[in-house]
Amino acid sequence: MVESEERARGIHRTRSGPDGTGHSLTVWSRHATAMELRIFDRDDPDWLLHSLPMRRDGEDFTIDTPLLELGTPHAIGVDGPRGPGHAFDPERNAVPPHARGIVRTPHGQYRATVVDPGFDWGGVARPHVPMDRQVIYEAHVKGLTKLSPHMPRELRGTYAGLAHPSTIAYLRDLGVTTVQLLPIHLFVSEQRLIQQGRVNYWGYNTLNWFAPHGAYASRAAQFDGTGGVLREVKGMVRLLHEAGMQVFLDVVYNHTSEEGAGGPPSSLRLIDNASYYRVGADGQYVDYTGCGNTVDFSVPAAQELVLDSLRYWHHELQIDGFRFDLAPVLGRGADGAFDAQHPLLRRILTDPRLADATMIAEPWDLGPDGWQTGRFPDGFGEWNDRYRDTVRQFWLSDYRSFRHGGDGATGVGPLAHAVSGSEGLIATERGPLQSINFVTAHDGFTLTDLTRYDRKHNEANGEDNRDGADENRSYNHGVEGRTEDVAIQLDRRKSMRNVLGTLLVSAGVPMLTMGDEFGRSQRGNNNAYCQDSALTWMRWDRREWQDAFLEQTRRLLQLRREHPALRPLEFGQGDQRVAGSSRLDWFNAAGMRMTIDDWDHSHDRSMQMLAESTIEDQYSRVLVIFHGSPRDTLVTTPGPDGATALELLWDSAADGIGDERVAPGDEVFMTAMSMRVYAVRGMPAAGAPTATVVRLRTPPSPPSPR
Repeated sequence: MVESEERARGIHRTRSGPDGTGHSLTVWSRHATAMELRIFDRDDPDWLLHSLPMRRDGEDFTIDTPLLELGTPHAIGVDGPRGPGHAFDPERNAVPPHARGIVRTPHGQYRATVVDPGFDWGGVARPHVPMDRQVIYEAHVKGLTKLSPHMPRELRGTYAGLAHPSTIAYLRDLGVTTVQLLPIHLFVSEQRLIQQGRVNYWGYNTLNWFAPHGAYASRAAQFDGTGGVLREVKGMVRLLHEAGMQVFLDVVYNHTSEEGAGGPPSSLRLIDNASYYRVGADGQYVDYTGCGNTVDFSVPAAQELVLDSLRYWHHELQIDGFRFDLAPVLGRGADGAFDAQHPLLRRILTDPRLADATMIAEPWDLGPDGWQTGRFPDGFGEWNDRYRDTVRQFWLSDYRSFRHGGDGATGVGPLAHAVSGSEGLIATERGPLQSINFVTAHDGFTLTDLTRYDRKHNEANGEDNRDGADENRSYNHGVEGRTEDVAIQLDRRKSMRNVLGTLLVSAGVPMLTMGDEFGRSQRGNNNAYCQDSALTWMRWDRREWQDAFLEQTRRLLQLRREHPALRPLEFGQGDQRVAGSSRLDWFNAAGMRMTIDDWDHSHDRSMQMLAESTIEDQYSRVLVIFHGSPRDTLVTTPGPDGATALELLWDSAADGIGDERVAPGDEVFMTAMSMRVYAVRGMPAAGAPTATVVRLRTPPSPPSPR
């Protein structure tokens, strides 16, 4: 991009002069009346050395100076009008928004630094992972390796630790393709947490959208003021790419760490509060995030800041994709209403420099009409909370209802709709791969805790257990918390296998949460955002049952890789053949095609899904039996055309181990609340279709719960 375009957009940047020493800095502010660059001492960044006035050019303030050398701490002072909505304070030091490096002073302030962007990528390119093969693994940089015994202590909990050979080997052996990291933009803890002696562990409190979080770097990198942290992040990405794994980032553009009224000003508030944040006529913050402030993306400069950040991380750090926290905020106009065609959303999708990046929306916020699942434009994947709730309801909440004398709340229809890609919720033309399927995430119960707790247990968070979701669709199986009752333990583990198995046979892109692959627990805390401890760190010393569960997770991921029928690219349309789709046929417990009554009845809750596909020129047929009743039953398998045998691949009722073969049309015994996966052997009478064009039949869409 040419310099004139950058200046027109009001970018802060540092650029070397002809002799390699001079740099320029440009900062945008619509309302500021004066701005100055402040240069601080390298050894004592609280010590001011120079104050240099910046010249104004429209809404840009610019300076060219040889003092902006590598490693130089600096900030800006900004003056402007007083009154409602404004927060100018020329006595304070503001971090320029585009700062690539940031250091904290002994007095607790922040300074931008000039960093060396140089890095040898060694010819390693981004891996190409087709979306239907993506398996996302949501992880926390520190939490993943803090307790790992497989690396030097100084690397545990760091970027380098995540890229350690032992960590990469674990992830590759597990079978995931994509590591999605909780925020690594520089973040700080909220003032309330600091006063309580707690910290923000998750990182959703961003101070700057360009500089990586320094505390996740090794100490050697942290003390390298020329860009050691940046180089360690790049090194992590390079090694993951070298192993064939993608790296996605969870990015928080919806609000900043400056909080609400009285919060700590550090950057945008001091530069132009009334432009960057949503404020009312009385100057009070409009809070659509629950974090005190909301960035106003009806302002072009705020849009540019996000686009510049995405371009920087995608190109300079080679990040493959982004998950947008509280994404509706990015699509709200001047009136606060969400618009799927908002300029920022469209520009993210059409920017040629972001064309090969994956974009994923968390499609809800706290603003008006905040639930927007399924309404983002084509090109955004979306966290599918409807999928999460449906799977939990079927295997856990309804099971609890049965155990307490009820008849369950749902038939099999909603589950069939979820596992077939959520067509209707996700528009047909977008396809199932824009549904990011998950049953757990960083917020909420872990998979183990979904089967151990009926209620949240967040007392350790210091909010009298008021924080976190009250409705979890979980089931403790008769005892709240841990128990030595072997029967309950086994029942819980079967439920965990049911939930995990459903996730990994569903159309869409699955996301696993760190530690769920073997059964990590947070002791019932479903909002552990402020718990930086062994409660949230992943253990590497597993119990025997956890090793067995880990093996079943690997097995399910292997089945997904080997059977493209489970991962269609497109939705089918009636009997029309659509390239890249799968044909799904549905059968009841008698082996007959499903009727309307079969979809709706909650007393039987048995269905069979026959998936057929030729994606990648590999003919594949799979039969999945879902039995969500508290009673054992016999299920008659269907007789697909040309099928010679059904080979059991996985059984949730038998620790996931399968070794039987049955003939099509045979009866199989299904224990209460269980599922099975069979490979269908044999070819249709006319042979496999010659093209990857088969259809997808889906049950009626369930009504919206909202």
